[in-house]
Amino acid sequence: MLAYRHAFHAGNHADVLKHMVLVAVLRHMNLKDKGYRLVDTHAGAGGYSLEGSYANKRAEYQQGIALLVDRDDLPPLVADYVALVRQFNGGKALTQYPGSPALAQMLLRPQDQMRLFELHPTDHKILSSFLGTEQGAEVKMSDGFAALKSQLPPPTRRGVVLMDPSYELKADYARVLAALREALERFADGVVMVWLPQLQLLEAAQLPQRLKASAVAGAKKGWLHARLSVQAGGERGFGMLGSSVFIANPPHTLAPALREALPWLAEVLGQDATAGWTVETSEK
Repeated sequence: MLAYRHAFHAGNHADVLKHMVLVAVLRHMNLKDKGYRLVDTHAGAGGYSLEGSYANKRAEYQQGIALLVDRDDLPPLVADYVALVRQFNGGKALTQYPGSPALAQMLLRPQDQMRLFELHPTDHKILSSFLGTEQGAEVKMSDGFAALKSQLPPPTRRGVVLMDPSYELKADYARVLAALREALERFADGVVMVWLPQLQLLEAAQLPQRLKASAVAGAKKGWLHARLSVQAGGERGFGMLGSSVFIANPPHTLAPALREALPWLAEVLGQDATAGWTVETSEK
């Protein structure tokens, strides 16, 4: 949706979960020397000022990354992610927040590739000026869902797809499911990571189960679904209660690491007594 700007939400609890998991996935990919391709279907601007009017309209980062950046008791998965946020800022002073492309740029190696897609013209312009000339990176103002057909499978047969639309249009739920199915049809052992909002909407409640069914049918290495809830919502149940990340073909080390990190995050980022977490996998 072209009206959506992630700058309003940069660094919130959902970004913490999504980016912590993305860092863990890319670290796992880096364990092998052979290069891989990261396809980010909704790349945004790449990085965000936390001192500007957008980020401070609701100051969502104050209930997210700001609660973590000064702590020294972080679980390993959280510590790795927070270290990259500090690196992006040049220290512990939190003035800007790295989006998925910036985190990836800090982790990808010369043999790896980034394919970044963003439809919002302003965010695309910022992203292109930030990463458009980087080695191995391509930044395109086009539909990331539609682009999967041309990007998969990568020449090296190693790759990660990240899908995190705004879900402001209900059509995004169906498009995410279709894109996961297409990605796995083209690249059955590729890592496909989907970020999901936790909302009191039928589409939001149904999508995880539909993703699981598709991954059972198409993913060679199963699936993982990790959820972090931070609040019960308003009196009428409105607002984002938390978020989750679904991964087809997840790294085998991810589930135990998340089971260590998420209870800690739920305690630190939880906004009321309903805060909680779950990690489900297809393993019996």
